[in-house]
Amino acid sequence: MRREHHARLPLTRLGAVTGVVVLLLTLAAAAAAAAAAAGAAGDAGGEDGFRKATARSVRAHEQARRHVERLRAEDAHPSEIKAAERRRKALRAALWDRLWAAAKASGDPVAVDPSGHAGRCAARDRSRPPERPGPSWTAPTRDYWLTAGYADRGARWAHRHTGQDFAVPTGTPVYSVGPGTVRVTTCGDGFGRQVVVRHPDGYFTQYAHLSRIDVRTGRRVAAGQRLGLSGATGNVTGPHLHFEVRVTPYMGSAVSPLPWLRRKEVDVTD
Repeated sequence: MRREHHARLPLTRLGAVTGVVVLLLTLAAAAAAAAAAAGAAGDAGGEDGFRKATARSVRAHEQARRHVERLRAEDAHPSEIKAAERRRKALRAALWDRLWAAAKASGDPVAVDPSGHAGRCAARDRSRPPERPGPSWTAPTRDYWLTAGYADRGARWAHRHTGQDFAVPTGTPVYSVGPGTVRVTTCGDGFGRQVVVRHPDGYFTQYAHLSRIDVRTGRRVAAGQRLGLSGATGNVTGPHLHFEVRVTPYMGSAVSPLPWLRRKEVDVTD
């Protein structure tokens, strides 16, 4: 499941000077991301170097996103906003390609079997949108308590924890936190049965360790629409929902999920 498109560089309607600025900024961002990728193998060596370089790329993307948001809040000139947005997209494009290649090489089902067919993951399309329109964004489950958080350390993880865990009994409904399209319904790795949803802002949310999947790949979902039921599949010590927010569909591009939800006006607390 590769990236659908690369950042393009149309120069129409911007004027010659603005077009050159956009081009140079985009190429500079792509070159910086490529340099980080090339230096990954030599930076502390092997897997650790790749992981550190990827983390830097994620931070660079988030910094670029915040810059775009500041420009919009300040009502900056449209050409300046477009240039900043193209830089952000170029950073994400380079990160996406790097992680897709790594995921495919490692056999990550998100890259090699996003529909779950090869792994024979039982995914039935039995979900329906909420009968009553609710908020635009919502929590991923109900009646939970928060356990392991983002960036926590522990013997259960090779490095730091990449998401937020919601402790709930097996069989608790799990919901899409916002509108989007189902990109992954798969199983077969440490995340067990999982669903990955792409949202209109370009971010992805992951819902892992499910006992049942209720949507198919390609399904459009609304905020609060059921994706499946919580469980204890994969590498777990007990039933819970592992919720993750990513810049791309792949491991290594996670960002802190609770601040991301707060930006959507969703306050997740115990």
